[in-house]
Amino acid sequence: MRLYLDTADIDQIRKAVKLGVISGVTTNPSLVSKAGWTDYKSAVQEICSIVKGPVSVEVLSQEAKSMIQEARAMAKWSEHVIIKIPVCDAGLEALSVLSKENVRVNLTLCFSLNQALLGALAGAAYVSPFVGRLDDVGQDGMELVAEIVSCFDHYGFATQVIAASIRHPLHCVTAAQVGAHIATVPYGVLTQMINHPLTTVGIARFQEDAQKAAGKG
Repeated sequence: MRLYLDTADIDQIRKAVKLGVISGVTTNPSLVSKAGWTDYKSAVQEICSIVKGPVSVEVLSQEAKSMIQEARAMAKWSEHVIIKIPVCDAGLEALSVLSKENVRVNLTLCFSLNQALLGALAGAAYVSPFVGRLDDVGQDGMELVAEIVSCFDHYGFATQVIAASIRHPLHCVTAAQVGAHIATVPYGVLTQMINHPLTTVGIARFQEDAQKAAGKG
């Protein structure tokens, strides 16, 4: 399983890439704005220059024709750009056109196996089930991820599954266990995955012992 970072914060992206565990980024206009960017294209190109892997960028348009035009333009920003399009009539129509033009699409805001299946049939490179948001309304988000993975494996779909809306490290563990190809995580969750209290205690003890062995304790 691969890890993507869900952000537009350049400092966070640089730090995560240095760890050697992040192979892509997912972002959207809200995250770009939150990170203080005023130019969407510049933000995306800066991210692509750092990550050197898939960077999912969401369209702003609501109609199929406009989505297609916008996606074509965005795809030229960088070879790393993946176009995020939401599941809806217009989105599926745009996806079916773009996939035939070899524009890679991440079908986002996916909340059911039906939606994921339609995305795969229309040619999506990725589908993104939103785990945390399903959990918020009393459904098991990771159960949906497992269902999608099982269905895609059964029929041999090339579409990859991105576990999105990740809220905590256990989501990442479960995503890996059920076979998700990718989990896209906020920077805070990534740091939680690194840290463990027993590791912290162990490092402190090693340092203590090392100082004693060097006659400094």
